[in-house]
Amino acid sequence: MALKNKYQAPTLDEIVKTAKKISPYIYNTPVVLWDSPESHNRFSKKTKLFMKMELFQKTGTFKARAAINNVLALSESQKRKGVTAISAGNHAIATAYAASCFGISAKVVMLSSANPDRIKKAKEFGAEILIAEDGPAGFEMTEYISTTEGRTFIHPFEGYNVTVATATCGLELHEFVKNLDVVIVPVGGGGLCSGVSSLTKLMNPSCKVYAVEPEGAQIMTKSLAAGKAQSINKVNTIADSLAPPMTTPYCFEMCQKSIDEIVLVTDDEMAAAATILFSELKLALEPAGAASTAGALGPLKDKIKDKRVGVIICGTNTDPNSYKELIDRGIKSLKNGVFNYN
Repeated sequence: MALKNKYQAPTLDEIVKTAKKISPYIYNTPVVLWDSPESHNRFSKKTKLFMKMELFQKTGTFKARAAINNVLALSESQKRKGVTAISAGNHAIATAYAASCFGISAKVVMLSSANPDRIKKAKEFGAEILIAEDGPAGFEMTEYISTTEGRTFIHPFEGYNVTVATATCGLELHEFVKNLDVVIVPVGGGGLCSGVSSLTKLMNPSCKVYAVEPEGAQIMTKSLAAGKAQSINKVNTIADSLAPPMTTPYCFEMCQKSIDEIVLVTDDEMAAAATILFSELKLALEPAGAASTAGALGPLKDKIKDKRVGVIICGTNTDPNSYKELIDRGIKSLKNGVFNYN
């Protein structure tokens, strides 16, 4: 049997089958129309913003989709040996959750900068947690664990199994809302973006896909400019979920094929967007969860005017103290004129 081209995008049929396969373990998250005097004032009354609430996903982020799909792909022998992963938090929690669903062992490397609440959540799902100083050191640790213990490494964003699983988030959005003109999706390593953007071009080729990346972690921007996957030495953003040390070949290729444009947002813009979303939709988000909305309110505002827009709200793994800091920063940013707020 010929091997699948490593850069072959998932087909619509494969995405639909994946959605059915992972459905017992994940939620079909709701889509909410943001329709209020505030949204009309910030955009236009004709601009329709359909918010895909992936923050209500199992484990609090979209990551559960790919983690479940990767664990389902394991052989019985691999399941007996267990899995390993590296993450600033969300992928660790999702991997721990997926392993717990099938009664297998998970040894997960988390970064020293990880939110203690995220470490706690991963432990609650039964994972053994190791701490690495930074991303490169963490990847070395997982490689050692995989080599010495025979555990299968579940990558946070690379590979067909990730992209086909995150595409199911886009599938739900497009099935619920027909004839979207635009989809806005956050991007870091590209695991979510590769799937949502690929699915969007399959179902609605004329629909624009805009990726939103933190200004302080421009790894996908750098990769797209270079035309190939790149690494980055240092990141500086509050959106740690969107700040990997590199992009990877398959995921980058899928993003390159299906993203129409990538834009940057500042930490102040993400904090301000999170504050607006709490005020308007009562959502308590981590910074990455507000990135796509920050893109809509900021650099993409004119491009989406009078359009039907899908906005992916990707995650909410935060704690009360961190969330208070985010909202305090958002209030200050809005007072200082972010998004031309009056």
